[in-house]
Amino acid sequence: MRLTVSTIRPVKLQHNPSLMSAKKLLLFILTLGLAVAYLLWLRREPPYVNDPPRATGPWVAFGDSLPEGYGASPGHDYPSLLSQRIGVPITNLGKSGDTSSDGLARLEEVRRLKPRVVLLCFGGNDSLNHEPSARTFANLAQMIARLHEDGTFVVLIGIRSASLRDHNEKRFKQLAREQHVLYMPDVLQGLAFKPIYMSDGIHPNDEGYGRISERLDKILHPLLPRLSGR
Repeated sequence: MRLTVSTIRPVKLQHNPSLMSAKKLLLFILTLGLAVAYLLWLRREPPYVNDPPRATGPWVAFGDSLPEGYGASPGHDYPSLLSQRIGVPITNLGKSGDTSSDGLARLEEVRRLKPRVVLLCFGGNDSLNHEPSARTFANLAQMIARLHEDGTFVVLIGIRSASLRDHNEKRFKQLAREQHVLYMPDVLQGLAFKPIYMSDGIHPNDEGYGRISERLDKILHPLLPRLSGR
C-alpha cells in the first residue's frame, strides 16, 4: 500500500485533566512557599539588639580581674590592646575578685556612662566560689537586659567553669542566643595551662591578653562601622 500525504492523519493529543491539576497544585505550593518565606524574612528578628547602638557614650570593658588585666604589665590588659587595634577608646571597669552579683551591684556605675558598647565578662569567680550557676546566668541576663534598655550593644565574653568538664559553655551560648548579643566563647580558650600565655593558673600574661584582644578584634571587625559610629 502506498502512502500519500492525503492518507496521513494528524495525531490528536489527549487532554489529561489529572496532569494539568497536578501542575496547578505544584505551582500553587511553590507560590505559597515563596510568600511564606518572604513574610518570615520581613518579620525576622535582628541578629543583635542595638545594632547600631542608640547610646552615645564610651565603650566599656566591665567584669572581673580578666578585663582589669591582672597579671599583665601596664597597658597590656586586653581592653587597652583592643582599643589600640580598633582605634576606639575603651573605659576599663574590671575589678579583681568580682562575681556576677558584684557586677550587678556595680551596674549603675556603668549605666551612668550610657556606653555604646559593653564588653561583659563575669563568671570566673562565681565558679571558683561555687556560686550556683542559675544565679550567675540570672545576674548576667539582668545586666544585659538593663544595658539593652539604655541602647547599649553588649558583647558577652564566656569563661569556662573551674572544673575538668566545662559546665558553662552551653549556658553562655544559650544566654547569648536568648538575649541576641554578640558572643565570644571561653576567654581563655587556647591559653589555659600554657605557661607561654599565662602569668598564673587563672590569669594571662602580656602575650595571653594580646591573644584575647586579637580574638575580640576578629569578631568585632565586621560590625565596627556601626558600633564605632563612624
